[in-house]
Amino acid sequence: MADYKNIIRNNPDKRTGKPCVRDTRISVYDVLGWLSTGMESKDIIAEFPQLTEEDITACQDYAADNEPKM
Repeated sequence: MADYKNIIRNNPDKRTGKPCVRDTRISVYDVLGWLSTGMESKDIIAEFPQLTEEDITACQDYAADNEPKM
């Protein structure tokens, strides 16, 4: 799993503290939502050029690492 800790940040002044990509207002949940609708990484990056492939992978890794344990 990639080290997402340098990419995903929580800032209480942005998006009510939701985990976001670097200093953007794009949250992990935004990225996961786009992926779940069938958007591919290249489509997301075309729409939001401030994102990189590494950012999208970091969102997925963050979600996997923070999934509620059963």
